[in-house]
Amino acid sequence: MFELIVAWQNQHNREWIPIGRLRYNDDVYAFSYTKGAKRAREAGFKLLPRMNTLEQTYYAPKDALFPSFANRLLTKSRPEYKDYKQWLSLDGDNAMEELAKNNGIRATDSIQLYAIPQKKDNQYKLEFFSHGISHLSSHYQRRVAKLETKEKLFIAKDIQNEFDNNALLIRTKDPVEIVGYIPRIYTKDISYLLDNDKSANLEVKQINKDAPMQFQLLCNFNAKWNSKFKPFGSEDFEPLKS
Repeated sequence: MFELIVAWQNQHNREWIPIGRLRYNDDVYAFSYTKGAKRAREAGFKLLPRMNTLEQTYYAPKDALFPSFANRLLTKSRPEYKDYKQWLSLDGDNAMEELAKNNGIRATDSIQLYAIPQKKDNQYKLEFFSHGISHLSSHYQRRVAKLETKEKLFIAKDIQNEFDNNALLIRTKDPVEIVGYIPRIYTKDISYLLDNDKSANLEVKQINKDAPMQFQLLCNFNAKWNSKFKPFGSEDFEPLKS
């Protein structure tokens, strides 16, 4: 089973609130709203088109992904599609994997999608693109382009971040230079893992110098998955309908 968190950004305080779960299993897509959707509605979130009942699970066959998510996939006829697949390190045409990598970002709304890490050999393994590169100084942007595959990166708390008290920045070692941020939806989980596993590791998986900045730095994060850990464990992430 492949499962993604669907999140919505509150434009007033920039918080990302989980509003649903999209999963694929046995050739069927299923979508359910989470408890966070109720809180998001109070902040202005409007339910997704054709999914206007909170406590209901919606289903679609494998060749008919819900339009709200299908329109976040790049059309295969686009001239940049071949480069795009290479940027995202995609081997096949798996829609869920593509959404996990591109986060379903569209300029016209505030919805994004993120993979739910699965436990493998007692390890938490996660691939993600470094966020916020476009907001870095030109010096740091040039440093991103100079990174090398498998180069070790480091995570530091950005305690003076005015938008997110849990923000985690990504930096190099020597000299210390900022090369982006951990996606905000993962920061609480990754902070917990770092506190409980000093051997946790972040490294460069791939550098895409010619890609849009959102796809330039693909990272790998690994940490021990202890018995007390549950990814996305807060109530907001719990489905309203199983």
